[in-house]
Amino acid sequence: MKATTIKKWISNITTGLLLLVFMFMLFIVISTKASGGEPQVFGYQIKTVLSGSMEPEITTGSIISVKPGGDMERFEEGDVITFYQEKDVLVTHRITEVINSGENVMYRTKGDNNLKEDLNPVLSENVVAVYTGFTIPYLGYFIEFAKSKNGSALLMILPGVLLFGYSIFSILITISRLEKQVKQSNDLEETKSAS
Repeated sequence: MKATTIKKWISNITTGLLLLVFMFMLFIVISTKASGGEPQVFGYQIKTVLSGSMEPEITTGSIISVKPGGDMERFEEGDVITFYQEKDVLVTHRITEVINSGENVMYRTKGDNNLKEDLNPVLSENVVAVYTGFTIPYLGYFIEFAKSKNGSALLMILPGVLLFGYSIFSILITISRLEKQVKQSNDLEETKSAS
């Protein structure tokens, strides 16, 4: 009796985990597509770090949480900001110096792992967010894969395939149990008939 209870618990936990994985993958894919490529959770953006310029604090392939918006002239030396270095290239580096140039505020920046500061100071209008200190190593590779067409398709199909496979497995186990019960019933009837 205990073995069946344990199997039921394992079955329920497995089903629950598969559903959670499916919901998480669905959330990542939908939020990525809805936000134009950058997932957002409660006003925080998730960015993928694909270089080692901020190691060891932010490892290559990590995801980080950044807070967009607000006054982009508020930052101080030591803050880690995300900014456009070129037209479509986002960079997350630490501020080494705040430069007040007339009406403009600029930031000299440097990656913690880089030997030299970035070549050009960053205009405050090119800053898009500030790093919140939250990072998950290596999950960025998964997010980048989820952004691709093949990744989106796979992440939508894979959980369904897993659930379908698990359903087939559960049905086969149930059929096997029923066959054993029928066989035991038949054996019991044959034993009673022989008596």
